[in-house]
This record gives sequence, C-alpha cells and structure tokens, in this order.
Amino acid sequence: MNRILKKTQLSDDVYRMEVEAPLIARERKPGQFIILQIDDQLGERIPLTIADADPAQGSITLIFQAVGRTTHLLADKQEGDTIAALLGPLGQPTHIEKVGHAVCVGGGIGVAPLHPIAQALKAAGNRVTIIIGARNRSLIILEEEMRRIADELIIVTDDGSYGRKALVTEPLKELCEQTPKPDLAVAIGPPIMMKFCAETTRPYGVHTVVSLNTIMIDGTGMCGGCRVTVGGKTKFVCVDGPEFDGHLVDFDNMMKRLRAYKPREDADHQAHHCRLDEAAALLTPHS
Repeated sequence: MNRILKKTQLSDDVYRMEVEAPLIARERKPGQFIILQIDDQLGERIPLTIADADPAQGSITLIFQAVGRTTHLLADKQEGDTIAALLGPLGQPTHIEKVGHAVCVGGGIGVAPLHPIAQALKAAGNRVTIIIGARNRSLIILEEEMRRIADELIIVTDDGSYGRKALVTEPLKELCEQTPKPDLAVAIGPPIMMKFCAETTRPYGVHTVVSLNTIMIDGTGMCGGCRVTVGGKTKFVCVDGPEFDGHLVDFDNMMKRLRAYKPREDADHQAHHCRLDEAAALLTPHS
C-alpha cells in the first residue's frame, strides 16, 4: 500500500498527489513513469508519469487529469488514503546531455511530465526555453515551477486569456527561425500537438523528442497494447519509450488506436459529473 501524503487541485479536473514510494523515489530518472492500481477490487492499471520525486521524504509526485473511471476514483482519494499498487520506475529515462539551447514545449497536462526533463536539461548546463500552452488560463499548470527553471518562459492560450493568443507551434517556429536555431526540442502534450510540433521543427532540422501517451496495460512489453510505429518499425512505448524521435512517429496511426476507448472514457467522465451534480442538489437547501 502506498499512502497519499499530500493532495492539491491544480485546475479543473487536474490534481497533484505526493505519494509514499521510497524505492521508486530513489531510483526514478526524468522521463520515467509508474503503473498504478487503485485497489485490490478494481483491476484497471493506468500509467502516470513521475512529475517529481523527493528521495529524502521517500515520495513521488503524480499529476493527472480525471478523465476516465480510474482517474476519477483516484481524484476522490484524500490525504492519508492509500493506493494498492505502484509499479516503477518504468520506461527508458530521458537522454540528458549538454546540447546548447533546448526548447521544451508542454501542452495542457503534458507540462507535468515535461517538468523533470526541463529541470534535468537545465542542470546539465543547457539554455532552456519553455513554452506552456493551454486552452485558457485556468488550465495552465506548474507556471512558477517552470519559471524557476527557464531562461525564457513563453505562455500561450487558445483564447488569449493569458499570455499570447496562439498555439504552441507559433513561438516554436519563431525560435526555429532564429540564428542560431535551437539544438533540441522536447514536446509533450496531446498527440495532435506533438505531431504539429514535430512538423514545425522538421524543415529546420531541429532534433525533436516526444513522449507518447498510448494505451498501456502491463507496462512490461507483454500485452502489446502500447505499440506504435516509429520509423516504419513496431515499438512498445512501455519498454522502448516513452520517448521517441518525433520526426519518425506515425502519429496518425497512434491517434486512431487511442480513439478506440474514447466513447467509454467520455461516458465515464460524464457519469462521474452527473453523480457530483446529484449529490450537490441533495445538499443544497430548497426554499
């Protein structure tokens, strides 16, 4: 059992949890993730990136968005509650080296897994530019944490409610057009965002790393649920990734596979909110 030490709500349906996991906290590296199982009765296992770790406290930080049944159940847990099982650290860690100028692009919840990578790139002596994007201001997360790392922080929102009114690809393209151009781009977020970040950097020859968030079950390469096509070859995100060369990933095939469970996920999300509305109605005094 892994005890929840601290829980914070960052934005609508987005939560940060510090969870007791001393062995994982000691061994994890940027880019790695865990597989989580809520309790012994609910068999679904979900992958979550390790957003941070505190080896001294023996804890890891998980940031997640409540979108399906399991993430909603996780969001309902409180400080002091326990999680039945955490398996990790899993996946290949990010290759960190001093390259010069690294641009880190995070979209929505993708800012969470981007955080330890940006932190490590800065510690390696790189100049780090960070681009954070979201639909609106309320969905921006980890701004202050990223500001402490970045040499330059650029914030964009789809509706212009905070920062620039733009997509993340606009400042990314502007940076690629500069002389000298960036030496590395790291993009993490919705698959469509990562696809267009890779297409933005491709004409400029800027090496671009993406972290893929495919369907995943066992996390050890046996089930094949997380398979993707990279450079014409089949790869398994859980053991070969989660990071790949964005210019080689077949994003269209990956997004098609991700849509397989979208109707069920949407139904679970709606059902959870309906239950919350019903509970609120019962608690509201009527005149």
